Amino acid sequence: MRKLFPYLKPYLLWFVALVVFVYGQVQATLALPDYMADIVNKGIIGADTNYVIQTGIMMLSVTLLGGLCTIAVGFTASRIATGFVKRLRSALFTQVENFSLHEFNTFSTASLITRATNDMQQLQQTVVLLLRLALIAPFTGVGAIIKAYQLSPDMSWIMAVSIGILVTIIVVLFAIVVPKFKEIQKLVDRLSLVTREMLTGIRVIRAFHKESSEEKKFDEANNQSVKLNLFVNRAMIILQPTMMLILSLTSLAIVWIGARYIDSGALQLGSLLAFMQYSAQAVGAFLMLSFIFILAPRALVSAGRISEVLASESTIADPARPQIIPTNGRGKVEFKDVSFGYQDSQEPVLSHISFVAEPGQTTAIVGGTGSGKSTLVNLIPRLYDATKGAILIDGVDIRDATQADVRSRIGYAAQKATLFSGTITSNISYASKMTHDRIVEAAKVAQADEFIENLPDKYKEQVARGGTNLSGGQKQRISIARAIAKKPAVYLFDDSFSALDMKTDAALRHALSQETKGKTVLIVAQRISSIMHADQIIVLDDGRIVDRGTHHSLLKSSKVYREIAESQLSAAELKESAS
Repeated sequence: MRKLFPYLKPYLLWFVALVVFVYGQVQATLALPDYMADIVNKGIIGADTNYVIQTGIMMLSVTLLGGLCTIAVGFTASRIATGFVKRLRSALFTQVENFSLHEFNTFSTASLITRATNDMQQLQQTVVLLLRLALIAPFTGVGAIIKAYQLSPDMSWIMAVSIGILVTIIVVLFAIVVPKFKEIQKLVDRLSLVTREMLTGIRVIRAFHKESSEEKKFDEANNQSVKLNLFVNRAMIILQPTMMLILSLTSLAIVWIGARYIDSGALQLGSLLAFMQYSAQAVGAFLMLSFIFILAPRALVSAGRISEVLASESTIADPARPQIIPTNGRGKVEFKDVSFGYQDSQEPVLSHISFVAEPGQTTAIVGGTGSGKSTLVNLIPRLYDATKGAILIDGVDIRDATQADVRSRIGYAAQKATLFSGTITSNISYASKMTHDRIVEAAKVAQADEFIENLPDKYKEQVARGGTNLSGGQKQRISIARAIAKKPAVYLFDDSFSALDMKTDAALRHALSQETKGKTVLIVAQRISSIMHADQIIVLDDGRIVDRGTHHSLLKSSKVYREIAESQLSAAELKESAS
């Protein structure tokens, strides 16, 4: 929690105001039993009606002042807590945005969502209660004990015994319940993960008629969460009846013993009533403290989970003194003996990769499943950083430039076409503001203009979250148009033509060759027809470059490439390609 305190600094003045309001509320609370004692002792027993009226007016004024302070305390505590969590949530979102793919693999998506929602909500609720109770309870409890002692020192042992019993119960509950809070948050993560998997994979689940097994998986996670929450809540609910029992027994003891003091003249009736109220205030204050002791650990678990994300430094960072990639550069991409391996893997995914992608040329990367094609492309925009070697754009090592500078030179169409809620226009112009003509031009190159024009609202057509109202091919074409609209120096297409039919693929490649003249184009493809006209084809196998050349030369010299080609092309097409 200490690590999160800097996010509270802007609310220092609000905290000072809170202390003032709490002081006013406590003073009003502690003053009321004294007024009541005076009314009984001097006004009622002394038969002084004017004194009753005057003291009653004072009592009413103090009550109103205390009520206003109570409202102010609630408002101020809520203002501090909501502002604090707002800044914290913004910091968390910014931190996650700056994560490399390695951090996303470390923290699951479901866990990050839980930390940004459930943990934040837990922290906000607890901070509100802490700000209200953590100041009020000690002041009220100590003040009530002092006031009661001043009224009757001989009966103070009753309060000491009742508070001691209450504290013992709280400590026992604390030891039982607190360790369970961490387990609860982990179960919330698990429940989020199961729910997310079920919702995102609903088509596959229905296609294989696996609804019942998914329901069973969800019920298991849900039941575990329910059982643990029930255990915690049942343990905590003991406090309320226990407090009422202790308070009732305390009041009974005070009346029983106090009656003897009144009978002997050592104590007045009004003072006895005030003593009872102070006893109730003291026990109530310790009950409030018990809620703090139970809620605080749960908040500390949430705070720890949030701090864990905020403290995680991205493995990809900008250099202190970055170099600037030449603005007049043409986008030459060079791999110099590049190797890459994930932190938890023993074997490297890529080993000793060296090649040059020249401007004005198309470089294609092919290989079997798991050969490292997508990983290689992901190294260029620094989604990962190479473990060894260097990647240069226009002669500058991308690790010596800022991430923004590197990515500003790149137009990227990912393997999985990701669209955002909004319009088709907002998705194509995602990189920056651009004219409608440029958006239409990019859509035409990507062969998306035809189906967009047939939509009811054309380019203003709303895109559902994730593009669920569009087909796979339509999403891919919009994703490609987004990369083209940016007019970058380097184009990266990571198997982004896979959902296109042969006719659309051919038309797109022809239009793309005109659009990308003088630019560097790297294409990852499974389909030979998409890359057979590339200027340079790099063949990967088990993370290494095994062959390179043109389509014609590789058909003759590369066993791996020929096997891929034979699996896709007919004998006649192979013969025609080789000739």
